[in-house]
This record gives sequence, C-alpha cells and structure tokens, in this order.
Amino acid sequence: MVNDLLKKVLKYNPKADTKLIKKAYEFAYSAHTDQYRKSGEQYILHPLSVAEILADLEMDTSTIEGALLHDVVEDTSVTLDEVRKEFGEEVAGLVDGVTKLGRIKYKKSEEAQVKNLRKMLVAMAKDIRVIMIKLADRLHNMRTLSHLGTEKQQMKAQETLEVYAPIAHRLGIHQIKAELEDLAFVNLYPKQYAEIVHLVAERSEKRETYIQNVIEALKAELKKAKVKADLSGRAKHYYSIYKKMVEQHREFDDIYDLVAVRVIVDTIKDCYAALGVVHSMYKPIPGRFKDYVAMPKLNMYTSIHTSVVGPEGRQVEIQVRTHEMHKTAEYGIAAHWRYKEKEKGKDQFEERLAWLRQMLEWQSDVKDPREFMEALRIDLLENEVYVFTPQGQVLSFPRGATPIDFAYTIHTDVGNHCIGSRVNGRIVPLEYGLKSGDTVEIITSKAAAKPSRDWLNLVKTTKARNKIKHWFAKEEKKESQQLGRDMLQKAIRKQGLSIQKVMHQEMLAFMAKEYNYNTTEDLFAGIGTGIVSAQQVTTRMMHKLTGKEPAETAPAEAEKITQPRRPPTGAAGVVIQGLTDVLIRLARCCNPVPPDKIVGFITRGRGVTVHREDCSNVKDLMKEKDRFIEVIWSEKLPAAFPVEVKVDAMDRTRLLRDITTVLGEYKINILSASVVVGKDSMAATRLTFEVGNIDLLNDILISLKKVEGVFDAYRVVPGS
Repeated sequence: MVNDLLKKVLKYNPKADTKLIKKAYEFAYSAHTDQYRKSGEQYILHPLSVAEILADLEMDTSTIEGALLHDVVEDTSVTLDEVRKEFGEEVAGLVDGVTKLGRIKYKKSEEAQVKNLRKMLVAMAKDIRVIMIKLADRLHNMRTLSHLGTEKQQMKAQETLEVYAPIAHRLGIHQIKAELEDLAFVNLYPKQYAEIVHLVAERSEKRETYIQNVIEALKAELKKAKVKADLSGRAKHYYSIYKKMVEQHREFDDIYDLVAVRVIVDTIKDCYAALGVVHSMYKPIPGRFKDYVAMPKLNMYTSIHTSVVGPEGRQVEIQVRTHEMHKTAEYGIAAHWRYKEKEKGKDQFEERLAWLRQMLEWQSDVKDPREFMEALRIDLLENEVYVFTPQGQVLSFPRGATPIDFAYTIHTDVGNHCIGSRVNGRIVPLEYGLKSGDTVEIITSKAAAKPSRDWLNLVKTTKARNKIKHWFAKEEKKESQQLGRDMLQKAIRKQGLSIQKVMHQEMLAFMAKEYNYNTTEDLFAGIGTGIVSAQQVTTRMMHKLTGKEPAETAPAEAEKITQPRRPPTGAAGVVIQGLTDVLIRLARCCNPVPPDKIVGFITRGRGVTVHREDCSNVKDLMKEKDRFIEVIWSEKLPAAFPVEVKVDAMDRTRLLRDITTVLGEYKINILSASVVVGKDSMAATRLTFEVGNIDLLNDILISLKKVEGVFDAYRVVPGS
C-alpha cells in the first residue's frame, strides 16, 4: 500500500529518503494493527491517505513521516519518546503538535472557539507543518464522514466551515479550502447543495462551449503577439457559488465567473503582455480589474484578474499568472516549503510568512490571550469586522454591520434608545457600515428614542433583529390590551352594568382562566385582536353574577371574520357517531385532509374542532382529556380542503410566479400566499390552497420540487 505514496514523493523529490518514509509506515502499521475505522477499513488507511494528500502538495519528507505517525501517540500505546528515538526530534515535534491539536474540542460558544483557535494558530506559528498535517487529516475525515452519526456529521462539518476552511484560505491552499467547503456544504445544507449541482450541470455544456471558443480566440491572438501561454477553464466550486448568491443577493444566472479563463505564462513581464492582448480583444469592465501581482494578498496569492465583455456581450473573468504563481494559488504556503529543504529562496519564504512570525512576537508581548486572539482573527477571518468600544473592548460583527448592531450588542436598552452614533469621534448615520479598527460610541435618548421598522433592513446580527422584533411585538401587545379593555368596558355599559361591579380583579381572573389565558392582560389582548368576543365575555360575566344560563348571543363582528361558522352535521367532511346537529369545524392550526388521522375536541360555545392526531395543539389540550371525542371522515366529503404548504428555494425573480403557475396547472384555488427572504437569500414561500385528497397534494409537491431553484416543498407540520 505504501508504494503509491513513495512514487508520488519521488516524482517531485527524486532525492527523498524513502527508507525513512517506509519505516514510518511500517511503524504506524504495527501500532494500528488491531484498529479499524467506523467504515470497517483498517485504521492504517487513514494516516496513509493523509500522507498522500500532503504528497500531492509536495511537502517535505519529515511532514510525510509525521502524517503517517500522527495518530500513534493519541490512539495507541506508543509514547512520544519512542517516536523521538526512532525518527528524531523534528518528526517527534510534528507528531506532538498534531496530538495536542487533536485534543482541542470544538465548542459553539464564542469564548471556547477563540481559545481553541488560539491554540491551533500558536501551534501553526511554531511549525507551520503541524497545521498542514491537521488540514490533511480533516480533509480525509470529511471524505469519509458518512460513516458517522448525523449529529457528529453536522458538528464536524460546522467546525470545518468555521475553523479549518478559513485557515486553509489564510494559508492560500485553495485546493484544500475548496474541497473542505464543498464537503461541509453537502453535509450541512444537502438540499441547497443538490440544487446548485443541478443548476451547474444543467447549463454546463453550453457554458463550456462558450469558454472554449473564448480560449481558442485568445490563443490565436497571444500567438500573434509571441506570448507563450497555457490556457484553460477554471470552474468555481459549489460552496463559493452558493456563498456568492447569498452574500451578494444574486441569482444563479447572474454569476458570470462560474468558469473563468486562466492564462498561465512564463514571466511577470509576459503577464502584462498577455493582459494587453486580452484588453485589445475585449472591452474591460470598469472596477473589475485587480492586480495582485503588484499588490499580493496576505495569503501569498498573486495573479491578475480582469473581467471583460466577451462574445455575445457576456461577462468573462480572465486570470493571468506565471507557472509559479499558479502553484502558489493552488497549494499556497505548501508550494514554498521546498525552499526550506533546498535553502534556496529562504528569505522570500520567510518574508511571505511575516504575518505568522509577527504572531509569535505578539504572543510574548501580549498578556491577555483574548486580545491576542482578536488581533489574529482580524487577519484570519476576512468576512468579519472588529471594532472598539470607547473603553477599548473589541467586538466582532459580520461584514456590513451597522452602529445599530453595535448598540444592541452593548445592551438592549442602548439599542432601543439609540438616536445616533459617533465613529472615530465623527457623527455618522445609523446605516454606516462598520470597518475593522473603528471606535464606536452610541448616542441615546430615553425620552424621544424608539426603534424604527426600517432598522430591520439595516442590521446584520440575529440578536439586533430579534430585539427589534421583540420591541414591536411588545408594543403591539400593549395596544391590543388597551383596545381589549376599552371594548370590554363598552360591552358592559351596553348591558347596563356597572364597570366597578363587574370588572373587579376576582371576576377578571376567573374569566381569564375560563378562556385559557394566564393573566387578565392576556385576556384583554385576546379581545383586542378579535380572538375572543367582548360580547361573549360580558355574557359569561352576567352568568357568573346571576347564576342564570346565558342566552345564545350573536358573535361579534371580529369573530365572524376570523372564525366562520360551518353548517352542522358533517359539512366539514367529518361525522361524530351517534350525534347530529353539532357544529363541526376543521382546526386551522393543522388543516386536516382525508385520510389524515383525526381527533375531535369539544370547545366552549364553538362546537367540535377537528385536529390531526399529530397536531402540536392536541398535546396542549390533553390536560382536558374528557373533552376529546371520536370523529371519522364522512363518506360524503366536500370537494376541497385547505392545506398549508411550504416551498424552500433560492431567491430569484419570478419565483412566486413560477410556483403559482404550477398550482394553476392543477386548477388549484389559492387561499393565501406569503414569501419571506432571509439574510442567506433563501426564500420561504408559504401557501394555503384547497385540495380534494392527499394523492393530489403529493402530485403537486412533486411538481413544485421541479421548479428551478426549489430544493424542497412539503406540507406544513403543526407547529412548524
């Protein structure tokens, strides 16, 4: 099994000492001899696969040995001293570093993540090869993730996306970063992943033909200009497509760099010559030119990017780089490790690692580990911004966050009473986008300030959004409570009763309990929103005072609207055996449809309400078991029943039109429709429409799933 690994190493390093690699393999094979992975494979296949991934990155022989031995101290009886004795201090140091990283447990809390990431990056700064082995280890584990339980798969995928992929990106190892992201993507969001794969495959042939035509035209012009170049197409990986759609709120068809043309030349001089040829052929798009040769990225990436208007007026991205730049773009820091072995170009290598060396210096100077980590995270995670409070505390926010996000992070009251902000001592509008390094101060006013609904379109953090929604919900409840109180008082006066005599605390508490409310304020809110009729409550109050049975009263206007009465005796398609002339209504919370299993619940004054057996409200009603009654579907069913369906899709123009067109083809009557688009550009469409039976509903759901961009369509489960 080790022979394929040795061949790979000898291909890029003919002078490699393969005896030591073979010795490391045999040592690991012996140590893991009785161990098997969850897949049932021999355990030795894992360290061997990790070593092969690193050989593909052309890492030095010590790293290959360390990869083969990386689990022997952690998972077997072998000690670090034994490894040191057999393979030397350098390899032992790598194994020790990987072993310590293996003991770091992923936790969701920010403080735990900061602490763990700090340990990882300190180890990386000590010897970068430790993290290289760890990345290869994680990559192979992600490739074989299906053998773990669902919960563990989710945890590993989340950790990969939040920790390991950003590190691979920061080290410039695009090859590993892209695969880690796609493997995490398919585990965390399988439906979105499948839809992206479908969209890419659906248009691939046409797109590849177009790109090939561009390549052939460019080849001819470069040959005329005597610029030697290799040209190829570069496909964007699936997670990066999804991320672009989400972050830039773009539809799939609006992403023009799904495939870019890559031009690889011999020298930097040729890069600019090739760029001149490209711009002479196609018109460059303003603002879409980036020269990472003159100004390399922090992760060592160097290349020239330009977007042009290609044939048929379509945008095309073209990347120009040398062969060495290309190797760096794919393998990042690993592409330069060979300099360490040859001692050639060592200064250049050290210069490219300057940011990491700086981390080591900071480690000795900075006493507060959290402060050290914040500085490091600014460098590592480019999609976050880090700002200071006036007291010097560092807070992190997603890119695009505003002073409103900052205010709610400080305290809910600060957010609710925010009227303005100062950034770096200067007054800025509340829609200002925070930048790393900003010092933010919030201006408040308890007298005049309150949240605005417009803020919901400005904030980026979930905390701020939830706090703003909570404030409005609370205010609306207060208004409903006051309106309900006024309506009840008006109904009492209409009956000629004394407000003081009827609306005392004991009576109100009794009425709240009668209508299943916890407090009298909740009862008032129920009246104010039309859930409970003020006339009904007044009638029951009179019954309580006089002891006489209340006469049948007409429902209030609000009740007529929100709770339409159905004709009795099975008009809802349901029969109560042995009873006739009973008001029956289908519960709106679960909208039962034949042949759903159903139960009946005897309500106060509104007949029998029919729920699905699995309705979440049935569980809440179980405390009054004696009010349940057996019901069955009638043989004479109505022509249609209302059902609620949810359609999850990637947001795009004409999405709702295409969904309703499907329903139109089935001649379906739509009762209501709503679409909510989240921060992630995912559209959740809820539809209520009428169907005759479950079979028809299943056919409709299958057709809805075929709509472009839709990755799921399902009947709403009670409580969802």
